[in-house]
Order: sequence, then structure tokens, then C-alpha cells
Amino acid sequence: MKYRTVMMYMEIGCFVSCLCGWILVCSTLPTEYWTFSEVGSVVLTTSNYYSNLWKDCISDTTGVSDCKDYPSLLALPVFLHACRALAVCSVITGFFGGVLTLVGMKCTKIGGSELANARVTFAGGITYLVSGFCGMITYSWWANKVITEFVDPNFRAQKFELGAAVFIGWGGSILIICAGSVMTFFSGKEGLPSSSQQRPRRPATYATARTRRTYMLPPTASRMTLGPPLFYEGRKSRATRSPTKTTRTFSRDDFV
Repeated sequence: MKYRTVMMYMEIGCFVSCLCGWILVCSTLPTEYWTFSEVGSVVLTTSNYYSNLWKDCISDTTGVSDCKDYPSLLALPVFLHACRALAVCSVITGFFGGVLTLVGMKCTKIGGSELANARVTFAGGITYLVSGFCGMITYSWWANKVITEFVDPNFRAQKFELGAAVFIGWGGSILIICAGSVMTFFSGKEGLPSSSQQRPRRPATYATARTRRTYMLPPTASRMTLGPPLFYEGRKSRATRSPTKTTRTFSRDDFV
């Protein structure tokens, strides 16, 4: 199987996983069971209290339920405002991550060249990671507050337990983070080449083609001046090519 086909199937799998996780995160926002508490000594007088980011609700054994929104926006604690903002950011960034991934995938052929598609998919994976971490922080912070109040013996108000929405949000956030990490790694490896590959290579010249043997001293020589091999070859050639000078001898009869 070709590398491009493997990458295409991987992107499809990661996109489907991120989409399922994003749907799970979105489903927790209207869900009312973020926390719940059951109060009552007998079955006929049991009341169930449950709440989420937006309202408090109560129901009894007859099936009658009543929900009430928080009366004042400015009177809410900072913790609740932060959880709302992070949950909304998780939904929004997950939507844009899906759009970028859908454009950059190899099977859609919308982004253009292979390099452009890989970079768009990388941006979509980063956006999915932001969405997953925002959701994970929201549900973990909410769960930490509920558990801290429940195990605190000095907390005298009504104690709540974790609802189903928190566990659904955890599952969706883990799906988004895992699939987004795989997508970011492979698309970044393909679309963002390393600096060593981008660096231009120097042409092979005599200065860069020296080997280790060039700088090694001969075993018999105690001390000698190092130089390029061509220098010694030139000296040898000049020594062999230079004509030998002969001295002419004169006798006394030559001057007569």
C-alpha cells in the first residue's frame, strides 16, 4: 500500500474520531446532569437536585421536575464563568478544526498541492488540540470542585456528586486530544520539513572533500609541515621536470 493511501486513511480515521469527540462535548452543554444530589429518608419523599452550567433543577418521585436559570449573571462565581467560557471555546475551536481538517485532507482535494494540504491539516490538528484541552480543563476543574466539597467534613451546605455529563465530556475530550495529536504529528512531519532539509548544500570542492587521511602524519616522519596533497605533488613534479645543470670544464688549449 502506498504512503499516500496510508496517510489518507489515517486522516479519515482521525477526523472521524475528532468529530465524534466534538459531538460528545457539544452534547454535554444542554445536559442537566453535571451534578446531582438525592435528598430524602423514604421513597415517597425523595427529591433529586441536579444542575449544570446554566440552571438548577429539582424533581420528585412523581416525575414532576422544575428548572430555574441562575437569577443574576454578575452574581455568579468566577469559577462558573470560567467553566462556561472554556466550554464554549471548546465547541467553537472544535468546529473550526473540523473545517480546516476537511479542507486539508488528501481525500477531499480542496486545499491544492500536497504541501498546502498538509499544512492546512496541521492547522486543523492544532485547533483540535486546543478544543480538547479546553474541554478537559472544564470537566476536570468542575469535577475537582465537586469532589473537594463532597469530601470536606467542614462543608455544611448540600453536597453533590458527579453527573453523567462530566464523564461524557471526559470521553469526548480524550478522543479529540488523541486523534488531534496523531493528525498533528503526521501532517507536521509532511508539511513542515526540518531545517536540515531546507539548508542548501555546499558544492563538493577540494576544501570540503578532504578526508581524515589528509591530516594524518606519516608513521616514519617525526615532524613535517602539513599541506594539501596537491602541494606535494607539485613539488615532486617540479623536481622531476627541472633540467640538471652541468658544469663545463675548460682546458688551457681552449684559450690559445
